[in-house]
Amino acid sequence: MPFTSSVQPRHPAVFLGIPCDRRLLGDFPFHMAGEKYVEAALDAIGAVPFLIPSMGERLPVDEVLDRLDGLLLTGSPSNVEPSHYDGHASVEGTMHDPARDATTLPLIRRALELRLPILAICRGIQELNVAMGGSLHQKLHWLEGRLDHRSDKTGTAEHRYRPVHKVSLTAGGLLAQMMEVEEIMVNSLHAQGIDRLADGLAIEAVAPDGQIEAVTATGGGFAVGLQWHPEWQARENPMSMKLFTAFADACRQHAARRVMASVA
Repeated sequence: MPFTSSVQPRHPAVFLGIPCDRRLLGDFPFHMAGEKYVEAALDAIGAVPFLIPSMGERLPVDEVLDRLDGLLLTGSPSNVEPSHYDGHASVEGTMHDPARDATTLPLIRRALELRLPILAICRGIQELNVAMGGSLHQKLHWLEGRLDHRSDKTGTAEHRYRPVHKVSLTAGGLLAQMMEVEEIMVNSLHAQGIDRLADGLAIEAVAPDGQIEAVTATGGGFAVGLQWHPEWQARENPMSMKLFTAFADACRQHAARRVMASVA
């Protein structure tokens, strides 16, 4: 009689990299990421999150990515330095994070080459666009006919992250197929946004004022950028969960390939 095991096969663990901001606290630099992104990695994606310190050229990109099944690029109060897209010098007082730029931009480029799944949120979509050769508007609210996309910081976190406007999903696009609707309400809160769209990116959603709010990479694999914040109370939002489920599936497929390659 052949032996049969009652043990069910387990999905391989999914390891998700989250690049950090580098901030000075007092006289000392710290590497940090918002807890809501870590919680989304754990609870909405079902991944094991690993924070990637922003060490720039000192970080061995291939060695880091070889151990990951996905890359989650987070929002941040800081903005990509305009020198990375030949933009005008920033207005005085604009927060930058050169260590994060030096870390995420090479990570993104190599991850795209490896077809490592990427989900890029807020600053993340801007990094994705810049890494691929696009540019940014530095002050959307200064442009004629544009909405003020900045967040209202006078209320609670729930007030700040409430849905504030609709986005129209591109017919036939990845998000439209995923969400099965033509438009959704989003909690978009940002001062900067995509200006020139990088070659290799396709528009997935636009705001009522025409601002690009979501993109996908066209070169294959799962690489999605969003200007809004699906990580906020993700499990309470069906549309956010559809997105995170699709990202998780892509990461699990990568994990299975990684495991198979390690035993081949």
